[in-house]
Amino acid sequence: MSVFAEAPEPDPEAAEAGRLLFAGPVAFLKGVVEMPALPPADRLEVCFAGRSNVGKSSLINALTGRKALARASNTPGRTQEINYFSLGEQRYLVDLPGYGFAEAPKAVVARWQELMRAYLAGRVTLRRAFLLVDARHGPKPVDEEIMTLLDRSAVTFQAVLTKADKPGASDLAAAVAATKATLAKHPAAFPEIIVTSSETGRGLATLRATVADLA
Repeated sequence: MSVFAEAPEPDPEAAEAGRLLFAGPVAFLKGVVEMPALPPADRLEVCFAGRSNVGKSSLINALTGRKALARASNTPGRTQEINYFSLGEQRYLVDLPGYGFAEAPKAVVARWQELMRAYLAGRVTLRRAFLLVDARHGPKPVDEEIMTLLDRSAVTFQAVLTKADKPGASDLAAAVAATKATLAKHPAAFPEIIVTSSETGRGLATLRATVADLA
């Protein structure tokens, strides 16, 4: 069984590679509401998945240093499509619909969550899924459902704790420990956890370097 640990700070070379990747050309490409509309599978892609209101859009904006690249909202469930961003000329960054609680009609929620599941199970160029977990709460049963889907799809996923500036030190440590314990049950889980804060910048260099290192 893998031993899960918090990812270390990247070395200067890796940190610079990550900085250059995310400081370079990044642009919204398209929003997709059905699988046939996905862009050509002609480059590596990484996706960000997480419960509604976990902070995906805020994290993407913080990573790229662009305040409004991804549309953040205080209303859970606003992202109802798969949003594709070009990250340089060799990668796609993909923002998936939030799962779990969402202020939308049940039929709409079911449709976009089925789209998300189809994407995770069938996108051959998906190199890694970054599964965002709110550091204030730790992993929830709905997160484990997605982890199980990723296990079955043989898609490597890495847990990223968000909003690490919100809980106190002891509560954050408890959330990290709970995340490690949950990940240990999932064979597709990558053994390093990245703890981040879009507000303070914690962990952003590590996440940038991790994405840049994927080949």
